[in-house]
Amino acid sequence: MDNRTDGRRWHDMGGQDAGPICDDQHDFSLWEKRVDALMILCSGKGYFTVDGLRRALEDMGEDAFESMSYYERWIASINQNLIESGAYTIEELGVKMAEVQARGETYGDASLGQ
Repeated sequence: MDNRTDGRRWHDMGGQDAGPICDDQHDFSLWEKRVDALMILCSGKGYFTVDGLRRALEDMGEDAFESMSYYERWIASINQNLIESGAYTIEELGVKMAEVQARGETYGDASLGQ
């Protein structure tokens, strides 16, 4: 529960000092590129809108923004929207995740093939 009295939610930084911004350029890892591609492909297929993605991001809460990376939050938002749109169920996702895990720890290693 947000205890602010100014009517803002925790993520609303409008007009407030956010501190220094790191503007170092970095190479995106393979999994980050895949998250971006998944977002573009799925939104293009009509599974969700930008507003749906933003709603899921904002509903994650402050702890997610403190503990998850940018792309971790985006994949969680994409996943939430795909479940809500009926692309797959939580049960189907669980089965697929178990199949991928059974392939071994090096499957999909982002350091390979870049």
